[in-house]
Amino acid sequence: MEPMPGPYFIRGSVSLPEAELTWRFSRSSGPGGQHVNTSDSQAELRFDLAKTEALPEVWKRRALERLAGRLVDGVLVVRASEHRSQWRNRETAAVRMATLLAEATAPPPPPRRKKKIPRGINERRLRQKKQRSDIKRGRTGRSWD
Repeated sequence: MEPMPGPYFIRGSVSLPEAELTWRFSRSSGPGGQHVNTSDSQAELRFDLAKTEALPEVWKRRALERLAGRLVDGVLVVRASEHRSQWRNRETAAVRMATLLAEATAPPPPPRRKKKIPRGINERRLRQKKQRSDIKRGRTGRSWD
């Protein structure tokens, strides 16, 4: 069996530390052929986000805040069972975990600044509305004068 291709980078030079990842394998549901009831192909990857030292403190705080609904006692759990092989499910789970952490630790977008609408644009919009209104009013058979 070949080694896991890693490390899985979150962003920049920060990667998922292999020592802090916990793997569990179980029988996956769905199709699998003759050995479906004998192989543990579903992969479950656990990462203790609350206790990790691998992430910068600011990233860790952001991730704990943004992933609060997914955490169980500060532990992030990702499962993968799409593939029939345990190896490919491990790959999928690790990539999914790295992607999830990358999104959760991303800096917040810059605040939106309000900009004043130029007077010409507003006047043009009102003029077009007035023209449209006149066109529609002209479609009736009555005279409005």
